[in-house]
Amino acid sequence: MTPRGWAVLTLTALVVALLLASALLVPWHRPPAPRADQLAALRDLPVDQVARAREFRAALRPGSYGALLAGLLVALLLGLTPLGARLVELAGRPFGDHWIARAVLGGLAVVLVADLITLPFAAWRQSVLTRYGLSTHGWSGWTVDLLKSYAVSAVIGVVALLGFYTVTRLAPRWWWAFAAAGAAGLVVLLSFVLPVLVEPVFNRFTPMAQGPLRTELMAMAARDGVPVRDVLVADASRRTKAVNAYVSGLGPTRRVVVYDTLLSEATPAEVTSVVAHELGHAKQRDVAVGTLTGALGSAAAVVALYLLGSWPPLTRLAGVESVAEPRAFPLLIALVTVAGLVAAPAQALISRRVEARADAHALALTGDPATFEAMQRRLAGVNLADPDPPRWEYLWSASHPSTVERIAAARAYVREAGG
Repeated sequence: MTPRGWAVLTLTALVVALLLASALLVPWHRPPAPRADQLAALRDLPVDQVARAREFRAALRPGSYGALLAGLLVALLLGLTPLGARLVELAGRPFGDHWIARAVLGGLAVVLVADLITLPFAAWRQSVLTRYGLSTHGWSGWTVDLLKSYAVSAVIGVVALLGFYTVTRLAPRWWWAFAAAGAAGLVVLLSFVLPVLVEPVFNRFTPMAQGPLRTELMAMAARDGVPVRDVLVADASRRTKAVNAYVSGLGPTRRVVVYDTLLSEATPAEVTSVVAHELGHAKQRDVAVGTLTGALGSAAAVVALYLLGSWPPLTRLAGVESVAEPRAFPLLIALVTVAGLVAAPAQALISRRVEARADAHALALTGDPATFEAMQRRLAGVNLADPDPPRWEYLWSASHPSTVERIAAARAYVREAGG
């Protein structure tokens, strides 16, 4: 069998494995959240709060979708014309057109061009956040965070680019197999590394102070049978007023992180409700499941890029001979960008189902739906979330159930529990 035939077989196996993992591990059944309860919850929210949240989201939309469109157009322009290949050549020319210079510097140049094109939209978003009082640091702090983000991305990019194009040179016929394995391995590695090496670049994390709240949270985790290394507090207030919490890491790096803004805005019972939600993610191994599906998806994407990228009409458009050469990197970026847009609704749906399950876990673990509902109202008010967003936007990009869905689920839980 030819390498292309093996690639087709491998892609089929990876897609089947991804579908099976999704079918078995993703909670497709959503806890009940009747629309009538959602509408009742919406009526219970302060009218001025809902109006301000919707005004805020409307102000964000031009920048958000403008960045999305600009990024797509740049990717297509560089990937489906010879412009991208020429940019890679220019980046490598000062170093004698050495393949490493083309691979690393050319790849970073392509990404940098896309970042610079979308930079005005990022600035737009920051100006809106500042105008509505969600951002607490000025333009200097925003710039520092942006440069940190670029630096982290550059480090990861250098490793990925150098590894990928080294493999294409050493195994020109079978590079797709090694690259697929490497992509999957990188996803797993980042799941361990990001919490301990990258997250501290942007925030300072300190253990939650000893006291009744910490004691209650650790006792709740023990009661839930969830091994948590620590409960940390992130100094999010230096850049935002938004409240949040999350779980990250795998095994020895797993920790629950609470924004300091949450501690200052919410009651201890509400913080407990939020952490119970995060314990639901840990108990159901959502980070591990996400890592597994991400690894399978990344490996499948590499094989698909090999098969699709070797299609002569595409390589002719890009002005390259092979998708495996550094000059073809812009073509790969274009294909990945389009694939990401196509997959966005499915990824959002999966995320909403996972978050809804964590909500149900929080309700069952705390047995306190009233506090859960109060916390959802507080989250919506402080974060200026549209409690019932437009349906098209919800289906396209919402990673969490809407505020009214979450409140409706709490009220349905009360009825089912006979409360």
